[in-house]
Amino acid sequence: MAVSDTKTLGRIMVVDDQAGIRLLLNEILKGEGYVPFLAANGGQALKLIQEEDIVLVLLDMRIPGMAGTEILKKIKELKPDIKVMIMTAYEDNEMMRDAMQNGAIACFSKPFDIAELVTAIKKEVV
Repeated sequence: MAVSDTKTLGRIMVVDDQAGIRLLLNEILKGEGYVPFLAANGGQALKLIQEEDIVLVLLDMRIPGMAGTEILKKIKELKPDIKVMIMTAYEDNEMMRDAMQNGAIACFSKPFDIAELVTAIKKEVV
């Protein structure tokens, strides 16, 4: 594996409008050896997707300004190979189904089990 590959292997973006969630996941991801990127809204997320070699996105579905499903669709349009895991505090089966149909690989309800989330990330980001 080339040195450049190791730099991009664990680049994960957290997209959530709640600063507390972003900071918590930032610390958890760093502690697990990943390189986290944080976005508070869809615009920031899409800019980072274009600028950075991100391999996985943890995406909140309820973000003011641009719905999570819209962000998901745009991420997949820009870079179809990026893996996206959904986070939501709302029990909305239709929204979750729509997210999975648009390329999400997993869905976690808030408050999520951190160990379960980390395990799911490790399965996807080798």
